[in-house]
Amino acid sequence: MSDLLAHLNSPQLQAVTLPPVHALILAGAGSGKTRVLTTRIAWLMSTSQVEPHGILAVTFTNKAAKEMTARLSALVPVNVRGMWIGTFHGLCNRLLRAHYREAGLPQTFQILDSADQLAMIKRLLKNLNVDDEKYPPRELCHFINAHKEQGVRAAQAEAYDNYTQKRVELYGEYETQCNREGVVDFAELLLRCHELLQRHEPLRKHYQERFRYILVDEFQDTNKLQYAWLQLLAGGGAKVFAVGDDDQSIYAFRGAEVGNMRDFERDYAGDNVIRLEQNYRSHGNILAAANALIKNNRERLGKNLWTEAGDGEPIRAFEAYSDLDEARYVVDEIRELVREGVAATQCAILYRSNAQSRVLEHDLFAKGVPYKVYGGLRFFERQEVKHAMAYLRLLGNPDDDTAFLRVVNFPTRGIGARSLENLQATAHQMNSSLYNAAASLTGKAGQTVGAFVRLIESLRVETQNLPLPEMVEHIVEKSGLAQHYRVEKEGQERLENLDELINAAATFVDDEGAIGEGGALASFLAHASLEAGEHQAGEGQEAVQLMSVHAAKGLEFDVVFITGLEQGLFPHENSVNQGREGLEEERRLMYVAVTRARQRLYVSCAQTRMLHGQTRYCVPSSFLDEIPEHLLLKLNKKAESASSVPAFGSFGGGYAEPSASGMRIGQSVEHAKFGLGVIVSTEGRGADARVQVNFGGSGMKWLALEYAKLKPV
Repeated sequence: MSDLLAHLNSPQLQAVTLPPVHALILAGAGSGKTRVLTTRIAWLMSTSQVEPHGILAVTFTNKAAKEMTARLSALVPVNVRGMWIGTFHGLCNRLLRAHYREAGLPQTFQILDSADQLAMIKRLLKNLNVDDEKYPPRELCHFINAHKEQGVRAAQAEAYDNYTQKRVELYGEYETQCNREGVVDFAELLLRCHELLQRHEPLRKHYQERFRYILVDEFQDTNKLQYAWLQLLAGGGAKVFAVGDDDQSIYAFRGAEVGNMRDFERDYAGDNVIRLEQNYRSHGNILAAANALIKNNRERLGKNLWTEAGDGEPIRAFEAYSDLDEARYVVDEIRELVREGVAATQCAILYRSNAQSRVLEHDLFAKGVPYKVYGGLRFFERQEVKHAMAYLRLLGNPDDDTAFLRVVNFPTRGIGARSLENLQATAHQMNSSLYNAAASLTGKAGQTVGAFVRLIESLRVETQNLPLPEMVEHIVEKSGLAQHYRVEKEGQERLENLDELINAAATFVDDEGAIGEGGALASFLAHASLEAGEHQAGEGQEAVQLMSVHAAKGLEFDVVFITGLEQGLFPHENSVNQGREGLEEERRLMYVAVTRARQRLYVSCAQTRMLHGQTRYCVPSSFLDEIPEHLLLKLNKKAESASSVPAFGSFGGGYAEPSASGMRIGQSVEHAKFGLGVIVSTEGRGADARVQVNFGGSGMKWLALEYAKLKPV
């Protein structure tokens, strides 16, 4: 027993050896929460307080469940296979398999993954002759899942207008179809299990009596239905041991309720709240920055991270002239670190938006630095980018059958698999490309495929004299790609990647100067193909890690670069426009980013960044102002010429740049309709001058200065 508890600090020991009570363990980043959770289970069994079958342990990933099982096997001499350790979905599946009849399911019910669910919804809309442009399948999928995660069936769903009423009806049709086919989606697993336990008293009592201790990892990520499910199982006297960190709740877009932790404190834990604040990961200056940042959030349970590892190095802050300059600095710094002996795999570059990876990937590739994009695709591999590139390839070469097949029915044009089979057979007989064979098709297939060919021809005519960036922008809009992603609930990131493709074209033209043989389009397509090649690091190879901040949660690295710290980017303008709750979620995301670093942390921003192929001036992130000055080592370069580069003052303090009719970025202004705001971007001169203003609750607005009548505040 002494060996089991030997390596615990005082708060960890207190948490592990609690008597049979409900408890909330506020586990800060790097404070050893997994050790506490598994040791608590081992201690309960070792002291004969509970048999293995009386434990229910809930995690959020299969990886975490396997890790917990492996650690327990090493700690206690019991067979842990019979224990109920798993994810919410995995445990609900196990329970429904055992009680399929009571749940109204066939014994061999199948589980739909997200792709299967989307395919079923598309099939449903087609069978019901519903316009999938008015009711996009992916958006309907989100609508259904969001209701299920709130515990709301179609029969209980509220509709405030005709459009929502139709979506509710489609939700009901979807439920009917799933029941008829004997399938369940992920959200259904939890909802069906909750409903079963709620209405079936003998079954509920059986599990309430069986599970004496319920332990939950990452409690801050639970949604409303998951909390309700836990409450049902705890209703028979089981003691709930919830471990989490409200400061790392960053999944509101997935339905996570950060308020569940406060509710749990009120409903169950009471005075049994233990804070794990000693950090075993990061040096003191990094933790001091994290503490200073997160204290600005109002609705938090509160804790203060500390370490015995010493202050360590200051946080390096770099203000770049541009996003390209930022990428060059980051990559050059990593190369120097690797020369000094730091493992490339221990260097991570984090960004708020996946679109930011392009300029970083470009510089890494150009300098021969191996890298891996963690939890995502490299820029030119992303679906929306490949779609746009396929349209561009068809402009340059209409005989490109691969490009033709990729976008002939994307966005959807009613061209079915049968039509494409006929087209391919015709092309084979004619020994021609699909594009040329399209003219030979008759009937409906001839009409729909012919319309696509005419679209490509019109795009070729419309773009023949346009500069490359404008050509790309025109294709993105007129092909229907932009509109397709605008109506998707989570299409914003794909739109940002399409914007970044326009930036890539503009940067390519600037870098290449005189375009080689074949013109700008052919050269750019060749360039993109080379960058999309297999230059990402292989398995086991030392490589720099690139990832979004969301993907970085749960990971740690010796050296971390947090890039793109500008207003509107990080914090992201979509979140800021949601008011205080949105900004606080962004701040938690920044807290997660900072606490990924063990030894050295870099933060950087750019004075200018490409957007829609044009240079925009940026305001440093408000988060930079929240890091105390004494923790920062500023690494700013001196401007090459005072007139060519806008100059920052201190972070967020007095940022000056080319003005638009006397207005400057960072200036507070007042508008008669929208109220108080801050100028975040300017463009044009004289009568053509306009400014972009963040009006808080009223959002971002572009205003022509000639008519805006803005008053400086």
